[in-house]
Amino acid sequence: MLNVPARLLPLLTDQPQSGDVLGARLGVGRVTVNTLVRRLAEDGVPVVTTRGGYALEPGTPAPQLVTVTGTLGRAMRYVGTVGSTQDEVRAWADDSRDPAPHGAVVVAERQTAGRGRRGRAWDTTHGTLVFSVLLDGPLPLPDLALMPLAAGVALQAACGVGGLKWPNDLLSADGRKLAGILLEADLRGEEARRAVLGIGVNVTAAPPGAAHLAEFAPGVTRAALLARVLAELERWLAAPPADVLEAWRGVSVTLGREVRVVTGRGEITGTAVDLDAQGGLVIRPPGGPPVTVHAGDVRLVGTLTPPHSPEEQP
Repeated sequence: MLNVPARLLPLLTDQPQSGDVLGARLGVGRVTVNTLVRRLAEDGVPVVTTRGGYALEPGTPAPQLVTVTGTLGRAMRYVGTVGSTQDEVRAWADDSRDPAPHGAVVVAERQTAGRGRRGRAWDTTHGTLVFSVLLDGPLPLPDLALMPLAAGVALQAACGVGGLKWPNDLLSADGRKLAGILLEADLRGEEARRAVLGIGVNVTAAPPGAAHLAEFAPGVTRAALLARVLAELERWLAAPPADVLEAWRGVSVTLGREVRVVTGRGEITGTAVDLDAQGGLVIRPPGGPPVTVHAGDVRLVGTLTPPHSPEEQP
């Protein structure tokens, strides 16, 4: 059973409600409501107190403030501070009493153990939208390989700005990182039992050297952006592979550029010329035959010119 602070959270909207009204709905007094609001705030939930009562900050990506139009996000949990939304989705999926369905989403204000690709820390302390989506299987490996690219296309479409760096970053027009994608799968032989797709977007602020969406779309809210991203994911995760590849090429800041790719077998330098049918990056080294990379860290060499991006990326 949910504790009382967790029961209070779904009752809050972006319109103030008095402590008496909220207390009556919870079966507690208004002093207790005030205590519970403080606990939520300490956990990272953006609760505001006004003369009219208590409310969530406008644009907070809580389920009651997000308009969901498809399957993804129809089951949604919003929390203040967690270790990782990826882990929270897995735990929910494994809950024998109330398992998460396909498309379930966990959104968090803060992660204490967020991670990006290759175990890197995922900073969520700067006005980000960070969430994870459960994708139930079985998922054939070829479909799994294209999921990060499909998610990238969806993310770029939802944000409406920037371009994609292979395999999973959205960059602003001047080459700063705007958003990232992490796909983790539970593999069984030639297919995945399920996958968890994590997305983080700098919305209203960003760490030094990164970009945030409000620079290019003033007034954007995390709730509205989450709704758009989920709708675009619904579309692109179901799109034919050829459509995904064509769309990714159309918003790429990688193809046609000089790149350095760090792989498990060493570094490859050359021109990124195309994607193969599985979403691998085809690179033409100087004076050598094309090489296809299916996993690696890409650095863009040189300076980007809008609408494509610049500078070397970490």
